[in-house]
Amino acid sequence: MTTIEQNVTNWQIIVAAVIFLMSYALIISEKINRSIIAMAGALLMVIFGIMDLHVAYTEHIHWATIFLLLGMMILVGIANKSGVFQYIAIKTAQSAHGDPMKIMVRLALLTAAGSAFIDIVTMVLLITPVTIAITRVLHMNPIPFLIAEILACNIGGAATLVGDPPNIMIGVAAGISFNDFLIHITPVIIVILVVIIAYLKLYFKKHLHVDEKYQQGLMDIDPKDYIRDTALAKKSLFVFGLTLVGFVLHQFLHMEPAVVALTGATLLMIIGIKESDLEEVFHSVEWITIFFFVGLFVLVGGLVEVGIIKQAATWMIEVTGGDMTLTSLVVLWGAGFASAFVDNIPLVATLIPMIQDIGAQMALPPVELSTLWWSLALGACLGGNGTLVASSANLIVANIAVREGAPISFVDFLKVSVPVTLISLGVATLYVYFVFIKLGFA
Repeated sequence: MTTIEQNVTNWQIIVAAVIFLMSYALIISEKINRSIIAMAGALLMVIFGIMDLHVAYTEHIHWATIFLLLGMMILVGIANKSGVFQYIAIKTAQSAHGDPMKIMVRLALLTAAGSAFIDIVTMVLLITPVTIAITRVLHMNPIPFLIAEILACNIGGAATLVGDPPNIMIGVAAGISFNDFLIHITPVIIVILVVIIAYLKLYFKKHLHVDEKYQQGLMDIDPKDYIRDTALAKKSLFVFGLTLVGFVLHQFLHMEPAVVALTGATLLMIIGIKESDLEEVFHSVEWITIFFFVGLFVLVGGLVEVGIIKQAATWMIEVTGGDMTLTSLVVLWGAGFASAFVDNIPLVATLIPMIQDIGAQMALPPVELSTLWWSLALGACLGGNGTLVASSANLIVANIAVREGAPISFVDFLKVSVPVTLISLGVATLYVYFVFIKLGFA
């Protein structure tokens, strides 16, 4: 506990709460860039003496999360220059021989698989333009394909440590490894994905018909035309493979995931990029996102410093009576419901210290505390499918669709997304209850 928290005054609690709530409201409104709001709120926490600047950057900013994001952004940015992702998408569609139902399923599966290793925002930026191009060749409405990809990316992003930013944040805060996610979360995500794909096939069945002559047009496309740099494509796939192996073995190599990601990024810069192109590589990094995370960590840190997070944890324990089953399900469904309406990144940033405080106050053994972490990860990621504004990836796809003349209606999306979210959270509930709580496999 810092000196500030020990000597906290009522006015500091009020100021910290007001700064946080105003910042959160402005972030949700999207009227001003969320990174600017997060940084402004963080600065106000320091200016008003809620926390010391040194405490902010030594205790509250999760640098391991920042560096992991940075490494993956550089890796994906370089690989994208080669056109390898577009090549894979076209080959995937052609493997369905022009059958629109099979194309939708395969692109959704590709999106889910890609989202497990590439952050979901980057994945939809890569897959959406290609999907629209494919549907134009087939003379089809792209909306069923785009909705399926939105849902698949949020589900797939939940599968691994590096798939969705909330998982990165949880992994760093809780000391959860890449392999832990593979063992504990990936299996249920695969089950959820299979169930949801089956549901989407039934839901969109009457919309997916195409003339045979247009199917041939798709098969006539040469995927190699999308490869802009063959050598870089091969090097990117090689380094991606090495990085994935590094994530799997990082515990045995005694390397943090952030170090693995930065090592992969550095290696690809050395072997794949000319020195004259390095500036372009660093421009491809989403610095807006990086600064958003930095500001957000300090904003939440202000609530920690004045004791608000601790009080919230105490309230949660009183409401659930300290019952682990009820607490886990409240975290799962609470995070899932909240993530349907607000961005899951600030939500998880706020809930992480609360989970830590719950663990400390209840003196939870590692298995029970892990159950809360897994519940938070599942709820926050799966809830991203709740509405069209629930996730940054959802909004990006919607914006591209509008630009391409195929707007996705908020209500039409809800008709698909609400059942998908409820089914996903329902399967996750059964998994958390029977596997984590009853069997103690957490």
